[in-house]
Amino acid sequence: MSKEQEARELIDRLLAQAGWAVQDANAANIFAGRGVAIREFPLPGHGFADYLLYVDGKAAGVIEAKKKGVTLTGVETQAAKYTLGLPAGLPRWAAPLPFSYQSTGVETRFTNGLDPEPRSRPVFAFHRPDTLAAWLESGACGRGPASDAALPQAAEAPPPAYAEQGSFLARLNRMPPLKAEGLWPAQIQAIQNLERSLRENRPRALIQMATGSGKTFTAISFIYRLIKFAGARRVLFLVDRGNLGDQTLKEFQQYASPYNNFKFTEEYIVQRLSSNTLDTTARVCICTIQRMYSMLKGRDLPEELEEESVDQLGGLFKQPEPIEYNPAIPIETFDIIVTDECHRSIYNLWAQVLEYFDAYLIGLTATPSKQTFGFFNQNLVMEYNHEMAVADGVNVNYDVYRIRTAITEQGSKVESGYAVQVMERDTRKKRWEQLDDDFSYDPNQLDRDVVAPDQIRKIIQTYRDKLFTEIFPGREWVPKTLIFAKDDAHAENIVEIVREEFGKGNDFAQKITYRTTGAKPKDLINEFRTSPMPRVAVTVDMIATGTDIKAVEVVMFMRAVKSRAFFEQMKGRGVRVIKPDDLQSVTPDARAKDHFVIVDAVGVCGQDKTDSRPMEQKPTVSFEKLMQAVAFGNTEDDVLSSLAGRLARMEHRMSAEDDQKIREITGGFGVRELGHRIIAALDPDAPNRDERVREAVKPFHDPKLRETIDTIKKKNEVVIDIISADELLEAGFSQDALDRAKGMVQSFEQFIAEHKDEITALQVLYSRPYKQRLSFAAVQELASAIEKPPYLWNESQLWQAYAALEKSRVKGAAGRRILTDLVSLVRFAMHQDNELIPFPERVAANFQVWLASQESAGKQFTREQIRWLEMIRDHIAANLGIESDDFEYAPFSQHGGLGKVHQLFGDKLNTIIEELNETLAA
Repeated sequence: MSKEQEARELIDRLLAQAGWAVQDANAANIFAGRGVAIREFPLPGHGFADYLLYVDGKAAGVIEAKKKGVTLTGVETQAAKYTLGLPAGLPRWAAPLPFSYQSTGVETRFTNGLDPEPRSRPVFAFHRPDTLAAWLESGACGRGPASDAALPQAAEAPPPAYAEQGSFLARLNRMPPLKAEGLWPAQIQAIQNLERSLRENRPRALIQMATGSGKTFTAISFIYRLIKFAGARRVLFLVDRGNLGDQTLKEFQQYASPYNNFKFTEEYIVQRLSSNTLDTTARVCICTIQRMYSMLKGRDLPEELEEESVDQLGGLFKQPEPIEYNPAIPIETFDIIVTDECHRSIYNLWAQVLEYFDAYLIGLTATPSKQTFGFFNQNLVMEYNHEMAVADGVNVNYDVYRIRTAITEQGSKVESGYAVQVMERDTRKKRWEQLDDDFSYDPNQLDRDVVAPDQIRKIIQTYRDKLFTEIFPGREWVPKTLIFAKDDAHAENIVEIVREEFGKGNDFAQKITYRTTGAKPKDLINEFRTSPMPRVAVTVDMIATGTDIKAVEVVMFMRAVKSRAFFEQMKGRGVRVIKPDDLQSVTPDARAKDHFVIVDAVGVCGQDKTDSRPMEQKPTVSFEKLMQAVAFGNTEDDVLSSLAGRLARMEHRMSAEDDQKIREITGGFGVRELGHRIIAALDPDAPNRDERVREAVKPFHDPKLRETIDTIKKKNEVVIDIISADELLEAGFSQDALDRAKGMVQSFEQFIAEHKDEITALQVLYSRPYKQRLSFAAVQELASAIEKPPYLWNESQLWQAYAALEKSRVKGAAGRRILTDLVSLVRFAMHQDNELIPFPERVAANFQVWLASQESAGKQFTREQIRWLEMIRDHIAANLGIESDDFEYAPFSQHGGLGKVHQLFGDKLNTIIEELNETLAA
């Protein structure tokens, strides 16, 4: 068979799969089906069209076929001539014919003549006749809106939400202006830039927005507009974990239209795809990328892969098993694909999902890599990083608090003669064993081969002891704390020690991992997000990316992270802003979330990180991931040889009982035979190699075998070192935090110098002696000025910045700040005071001096009068002064109010008030 004939056979098969009746010219029946493709159709003066396409009995387009390997953009001119060469008198939809394909059967390009400026684009296969008919009948261009008839056995879709027909691009140009209410400036810019990119007919666009800046809300806003005003029929919203799909659905349900105030899900059907059945009436489908891959392959999805991030699994496929055309899911099923967290999960194996559909691709990420930019054709329509988000008050910034311990950095040694505990991983059964030799371990073995409880305990103790004095001074409630552990067993140990060291019960600290049983992980996440308990959540990577928990104020790393993008995502769990009332509903003594703290217990912030994807080489890939890759169809030599090697090592560590369990599942094969069959099948000289490989890996498609092997594999033992006592080497804010504090102090001092003639409070404080008394309203004006962008300061942040730089000269760092502390801050910044002292303490000191002067002048106060004077003192400390009317309010009103104070002090009252106002706030 010639290469031309091979190409024709491939094209014939693709046409038939897409619903076309393929016929020879001499036996054509243009009414044999809705779509008829006639081979070698004669065109006078132009030769023969390789295929002439009829839709509903009228000519609609042509296909120019070429042998495999021919570049197709150079064939467009030839195909265009055929669209003009139809003999007179033959029925046609338009002249020239609207649709033109060029194909080798391996590669296909499509030009839609109904577009304002027709431009060819690559497509995975041919469109269904129903789709072309819908475009022709409505005058619409490709990729919007596709007919519901394009989906086999589709239910009738709701009528279009737009009044005008016409092309998708034309409707884009007639969309009403964006309603900006409720959107941040960055979100407005992102939507407007994306819509401009779509109007320019760019096939891919990338939106980079900082974690916490509302990427999903932005996406829902533009999806709503594209459905309502541009006629997009179906949108696929791809996530890489089931948990993120649930969260995305919730955001769709909460979204209220700015045009009619309906909820999104009241206007349009939104499907959260949790099976392999697509609701063809849904306008939005939320789906994991691994489920859509399985649907295109016609397979059920292994249950464990729906809830687990699939970065590493996709990276195992150097040559992914190709997706072929699936008639049940045509290429035109979706008009728009939005892929969330697109810095991961869209390459190698999973990229095929995106490239299968004839749809515009829109990527969302906070941390793009070079590969991300390349995949989206360098079309970055929005760039909004963490620093910009902090400046706009959309994100909060962070400080790094470093905890260093001896065992964390150096490991330890247990001398012979001591007894250690040994624990089986799978059963967690423990036994005691006396050491015949010294037992040494390095930091890399911690919490994998060795557990050193005192290392975990020392970190948690340090966090507990420094929390209310240095990390969040003055607090009593433990801030919502998210701890990243190495694995599920490590998380278990951390939870136990956190509860013990804080002296709290089960509800105080919870483990949230994929292996959490009892309560569903998503229910635990919701409790952590919205309820006062738990205060501490320990996870591995389930909450590492995407999950929105705004109340988190501490992110603690007890595990290393090598990927830059993954680290940024994990840090991002703390950046989200939250309204003070919402924060206080879960953390009652928190005033506002103005920053968060990274507690770095392993030096992760200082480690070099790569821009590569998380999986760097197969020795680091888990046994479980290798088996999952094979279950997904991976038969690459290095993956299978790695799997065989793991089976060989496993053989020497397992019991006869465990081996028998495996034989019962496989029909007689033990791990030795399973590994040998794989190695034998990989022999390049063996006959029927591909068939032998498929037969060798067939047992691993059974999830029961994978689960059993994984359980047996984890039976290896862990040594528990209860002998070594850890030692704290250092605890304090990092140099970056000190540099940030220094920058804040310098900026603040520059601010007050530049505005000393404009802001009333500064005018008063700069004049010595004071020309007028400082009022509370003037301090409020100053506080308002420094809280606005680009400063975003408050008295707590400024106080902590000075405390970090000049501990010996700053008092009360652990206390709660009040507004009048700004007075002390300004005086210290102006170098009027040598010490930074909380304003109430300064007022209290001045009060003692005044009281002593009164007593030395012969004035004696009763105990009740002293109590009232102290209440006056405290009022002045908080309000900078007191007036007669203030006695009508608490706390004075609770003790008799204005009448009582007159009774106590008589005609001396006004003199006392004047003296105290003048003296105490000085």
